[in-house]
Amino acid sequence: MDTSEIVDKVLRNAAEEEKKYKSIEVKRDVEVGIDLGNLLTCDPNALDVKKYRVKKEEYLASVARDATQLLFNQLWKLPVHRVEDAITVKLPEPSTVLPREKRVPKDKPATKWEQYAKQKGIQKRKRTGKVWSEEEEKWIPRYGYKSKNDLKKDWLLEVPANADPMEDQFTKKKKAKQERIAKNELQRLRNIARAKKGKVPGVGLTPTEKPDKSLVNKSIHLSKHSTASIGKFENKLPKEPLIKNLGKRRKFDPVMGSLKKEQDLQKSILDGLSRKKPEINVTKAVNRQIREEQQSAAAEKREGKKGGKGKGKGKGSRKAAPKTAGRKRTKGGGRGKKR
Repeated sequence: MDTSEIVDKVLRNAAEEEKKYKSIEVKRDVEVGIDLGNLLTCDPNALDVKKYRVKKEEYLASVARDATQLLFNQLWKLPVHRVEDAITVKLPEPSTVLPREKRVPKDKPATKWEQYAKQKGIQKRKRTGKVWSEEEEKWIPRYGYKSKNDLKKDWLLEVPANADPMEDQFTKKKKAKQERIAKNELQRLRNIARAKKGKVPGVGLTPTEKPDKSLVNKSIHLSKHSTASIGKFENKLPKEPLIKNLGKRRKFDPVMGSLKKEQDLQKSILDGLSRKKPEINVTKAVNRQIREEQQSAAAEKREGKKGGKGKGKGKGSRKAAPKTAGRKRTKGGGRGKKR
């Protein structure tokens, strides 16, 4: 093959390749807006209506291809970084503000422990979910089922030296766990109430918006009467006032009173007892009666079918007389022949 033929072949292949693949240079009458931060291309040029009506899908695909090519041309102008075997670029800040479906979420308010940890500089350490057990020589969960503190796992508990030997240590440990769970739940509810700016539940009396002197007296009364002696041996302040009538008291009617009031009371009791008679459910009674009638009719029908099986077989179809026929019992209980 001559050199001229080789050149012609190469040029023909290049022309075919140009027809197969479009050029990376795209020309637009109006400048296209490109937002590299959002990888967005806005093409304000008008569509060719004639081409759109002739070949709708192909025309739209070509317009989308040109817009994407302009976007990639701008991306390759950014500084390139190689990460292992991949080539990456760092996108700039977006210039187009996109609308949100929902509002921007607010930061959750810090809990009481998070505020304390921030004040003291305590860093949160991430601990694994499993720990090594020297006794079992395997990895076990840190908390929950089959963990070291699982109540079902401890079949033997040591009684402390200063504890009552007759005290049930299993019940004591279970009660302590329930108290810890209740304390954590109370703290969780406090955090929710504090976040919603509501009333925070406390021990004793719940806080009010406008506390007064009576609430303070009631709080002192409850704190003193929470001891085992119900406040009998509690020390008092030098000028502490005597607090009375803070608890609920039961009220009883006087022993000697109006006779008519007593009669009305007894009458109301008797009326209440008479009203408590059982009510008859008519629907239930009717349904029960119908069911019993249907059952009895079905039983009679079955008996009639059994009795009619021997009919139509001639004279010899009579039932045989019982073997005891023609005999009668004597006074002694024996059976004798009929005379």
